[in-house]
Amino acid sequence: MMQKNGFVRTIFVETPSLTDNTADAQRLEKCLMDELGTKYIRIPLQVLKKLPSNLRSWGYKARAVLFKDRQSWILVDLLDPFSNKSVLGMAIDIGTTRIVMSLIDLETGREIGEKGFDNPQAVIGPDVLARIHYSNKNTGLAELNRLVIDSVNFNIQALCKAHGYQKEDIYMIIGAGNTAMTHLFLGIECFEIIKEPYIPCVNIPDTQPAGNLNLDINENGMAFLFPNIGSYFGGDLIAGILYANLDQKEAPCIMVDVGTNAEIVVGNQDWLIACAGAAGPALEGGVSKMGMTAKPGVIDQVWIDPDSRDLMIHTIDEIKPIGICGSGMIDLAASLFLSKRIDIRGKFSKPFCGNQLFEKEGIDYFILVDENHSGTGEPICLSQVDLNSLTSSKAAMYTILEVIVKNTAGLEFEDLEKFYVAGTFGSFINPVSAISIGMLPDIPLKTFEVLGNSSLGGAKVLLKNPDAFERIMKIRQSITYIELNVNQEFMNMFSGAKFYPHTDNSRFPSLQNKI
Repeated sequence: MMQKNGFVRTIFVETPSLTDNTADAQRLEKCLMDELGTKYIRIPLQVLKKLPSNLRSWGYKARAVLFKDRQSWILVDLLDPFSNKSVLGMAIDIGTTRIVMSLIDLETGREIGEKGFDNPQAVIGPDVLARIHYSNKNTGLAELNRLVIDSVNFNIQALCKAHGYQKEDIYMIIGAGNTAMTHLFLGIECFEIIKEPYIPCVNIPDTQPAGNLNLDINENGMAFLFPNIGSYFGGDLIAGILYANLDQKEAPCIMVDVGTNAEIVVGNQDWLIACAGAAGPALEGGVSKMGMTAKPGVIDQVWIDPDSRDLMIHTIDEIKPIGICGSGMIDLAASLFLSKRIDIRGKFSKPFCGNQLFEKEGIDYFILVDENHSGTGEPICLSQVDLNSLTSSKAAMYTILEVIVKNTAGLEFEDLEKFYVAGTFGSFINPVSAISIGMLPDIPLKTFEVLGNSSLGGAKVLLKNPDAFERIMKIRQSITYIELNVNQEFMNMFSGAKFYPHTDNSRFPSLQNKI
């Protein structure tokens, strides 16, 4: 079904006569301004070159492919109204670890297909910091930019081919990523992001002809990247707010995106407060030698067998385990705590761990999977060092939530209508496990809602609805970003949260009969 208010519209241009000698371009402008309710529209030279013959051969009817930027609407291309040429857009989540793309029919809003792949910049550095440092050396910035653009182009071609389309059918690319990834995608210097006073080059990038970014789509195609708030709050978070409709809620809600950092937004249609904190490096391999990105063979779920009290595991694709990911780590910590294998301080309990615990070089190790059942031939173990990292991460997470919800917004956790968990990590997190270790507040489970890839979701929202452009800019303007200064009060709250589930167990009533 044709979208009446989408980026592709069928238009009728007034025919000229001897009594009306208005130029073709101005006739087209007037038609489009009336259609869009705008005072200005940009028509590129590429469209003007064949405009007279096209309008006359099409009987002054056309399919207009449109887009917006901060100043005006843009006429991307004018197409034969009688042709069945596809008009597509591509939404891209420009993740630090992984890039995910979704192909969208701009006329119907139909999602055609999706493709994910590892960010090729990882060959230069696994994290943002390493890549920013590399970008400041000789040809480093150009290399990083070429890696991501070449990979995106390759996968655009593959995704189109898989679904019977041509890359020339794509007229629009919408991307969302953190501030550093946005700069690297645009090929813009980003070294100042990590230097005091932490200033990005650009927060609101202009809509660009795709060719300016070397993106291999239709020659008239355009590209738009979601704006940033600052160095540590990027377009991926604004896309997430859009996707969760946080900016349209009446009651206060919260959105948490957990990865190497935890980015948090709380608010509603009247106000939005955001902060970022280093809450999760233990969860995805940043600190823990055990934690790894989700892939086949990685343990993603751990639970206690109700009869034997043994720890049971599930692996992605149900093959022999090779390691454990963030969601599995939280499940594991919850299972260890609820089975008394770790105490309230997060320390292994030898009587309850039995022969699953061994010591090496003065450090305790818990064997989750022995070498006979492991996919690597080596036992999969959790060390006390890894567990300490996880304990600090869960404590930081809870403390950040407490600071932004209670101290900053003046709310109680119970006042939140929805608790959205975003990001690939958020897709798999078990709220019961996160509550059990004191990582998330003990609120009704129906409050929690998993958003999945909210960065990609927000990019898709814009491709399906041009009105979302105003919402994006309004969201950006309405966010109050707070720096979490590590003051004494924060440290006191953090110290209390380093116990399982907390020094104040009354905050976790659902655990009273379990611990």
